[in-house]
Amino acid sequence: MRKLYANFINGNWCQSSNDETLESKNPANTSEIVGLFPSSTSMDVDRAVQSAKHAFSSWRNLSALERGNFLHKTADILADKLEDIAYTATMEMGKTLAETRGEVARAVQILRYYAQEGYRKIGDNIPSGDSQSLLFTTRVPVGVVGIISPWNFPIAIPVWKIAPALVYGNTVILKPASETSITAIKIIEAFAEAEFPTGVVNIVTGKGSVVGGNLINNSDVNAISFTGSNEIGKAVAMGCIERGAKYQLEMGGKNPAIILDDADLDLAAELTVNGAMKHTGQKCTATSRAYIHESIYEEFKAKVLERVAAIKIGPGLDESTYMGPVASKAQLENVLHYIEEGKKSGATLLTGGKVPIGDEFKDGYYVEPTVFENVDNKNAIAQEEIFGPVLCLFKVTSLKDALRQANDNKFGLSASLFTRDLAKSFTYINEIEAGLIKVNGESAGVELQAPFGGMKASSSHSREQGEAAKEFFTSIKTVTITPVP
Repeated sequence: MRKLYANFINGNWCQSSNDETLESKNPANTSEIVGLFPSSTSMDVDRAVQSAKHAFSSWRNLSALERGNFLHKTADILADKLEDIAYTATMEMGKTLAETRGEVARAVQILRYYAQEGYRKIGDNIPSGDSQSLLFTTRVPVGVVGIISPWNFPIAIPVWKIAPALVYGNTVILKPASETSITAIKIIEAFAEAEFPTGVVNIVTGKGSVVGGNLINNSDVNAISFTGSNEIGKAVAMGCIERGAKYQLEMGGKNPAIILDDADLDLAAELTVNGAMKHTGQKCTATSRAYIHESIYEEFKAKVLERVAAIKIGPGLDESTYMGPVASKAQLENVLHYIEEGKKSGATLLTGGKVPIGDEFKDGYYVEPTVFENVDNKNAIAQEEIFGPVLCLFKVTSLKDALRQANDNKFGLSASLFTRDLAKSFTYINEIEAGLIKVNGESAGVELQAPFGGMKASSSHSREQGEAAKEFFTSIKTVTITPVP
């Protein structure tokens, strides 16, 4: 019997108004159905928006400390549900249990971080030209926030949007990716168990064109926070601009690693492979290009290929698996398409590039970890986001040459440099065109208390996480008080 999950609207679990459902399949074995979830309509979105709008005035009037108490309670509940949610996420999108467990743990930390936000200042006292006046700023919530989250981090990303939105006094409607809607529903179950006031937290599942489209265009939604593809991100921006709503976009990446001749090659190879292949390369911050100094190119290449050869592919529920399947048939076809484009372009395929053979792989969306060299920096596999386990190696003559090629891309999300040279590190920090940069670190990942976001086509130039989150989820009011004698 397939379990039927529900939307959460106005404090109630409910099916879609048309009673239609969608299936969630296990990408490691597509004959396994994880469950059914609502294929919602515009009517369901409208109900959720009106519920959030009605709840807003009373929720915003609570102190941030009171709102934070709800987040503390949610964190405790989520921690208790760690194994169940991690298992569900692995079943829905394929990455390993170690990765999904880590993601739940991160979500718990995010909730606890923002629960403390009430203790931090929300404005500034500013000297006034009038000695009798008090001039200061304060912050107010933007209102009803629509959150559109992706499938690749189905736990952490919704939570790092929802938690600050709530603690700053907003109400939310979550539209999760269809591939991971059941995981998202289980996250919202934790919020429901924490007994948030009715209407403050809502989830509506279904097709992006219906649910996401209606959220973007609904006049009662004051802001949209979106993580996903550039194509849809542009549509989000245009819809919000049309009606004057606030928007926040985090989109694609084509992230470089630069390995100089003085680098610790074992460390660089390990972290470059991890960045490229963990999560099956399905991270916007995944390492997809490696620019290697010509004097150590062959040695570094050998270390990379040795590590890639040791990667164990398999279902994410197997604790010994390093790399699970990609999340969907469409994603597998996209990765294989780019691999073929790479071969046709004249790049040299060093390893991988195929669907693995064996009974354990025949019913899943598996692809081998893939490494190319002799890649033209203008070719598609060097320029476009593949979102799969594909790494391109490039030979460079200097840091200047590496920076020139690394920056020759429309994306600017993350980057890493491997060197022992402090002066070259500062040159890289100043000149690399990316929002998240590492020195002797993996291109993926940022600590939750630090801002996250990209440059160029990777972002709307806003930042998520840490204290930076309040810039999007609040508006500044400037206040002058002048006493009357």
